[in-house]
Amino acid sequence: MPYPEMLVAPMRAQLEEVGFTSLMTPTDVEGALTDKTGTKLLVFNSVCGCAAGTARPGVMKAVKESVKIPDTLLTVFAGQETDAVAKAREFTAPYPPSSPSIALYKNGELVHFIERHMIEGRSAEMIASNLQAAFDEFC
Repeated sequence: MPYPEMLVAPMRAQLEEVGFTSLMTPTDVEGALTDKTGTKLLVFNSVCGCAAGTARPGVMKAVKESVKIPDTLLTVFAGQETDAVAKAREFTAPYPPSSPSIALYKNGELVHFIERHMIEGRSAEMIASNLQAAFDEFC
């Protein structure tokens, strides 16, 4: 059963306020990720503490402060739009499902992936630095 919208809305809004588009349906995901042009950042958002404490702040810092950023910023919310999340996870193989997590695509190819275990115990600054290096290399 999905989380109540009133619980996740502020968490979703944090990413939308810096330019992310929320993918709400499998069709949204399919349309966004089968377009193989340019670079895309996909954030699997979550209600957990590591999403709130480090993942979202790190992503927002990277997007706001990087010279190079992906062409398209996308997000799905684990535990909320379950069908959209399931479809999005098809595009992160061979990595196992984890939330939060962050995927960077270049011309349809998954080129950088940050799994939950790489977020837990790390600061927002460390996550931002990791993403900024990936942006510099692939964007």
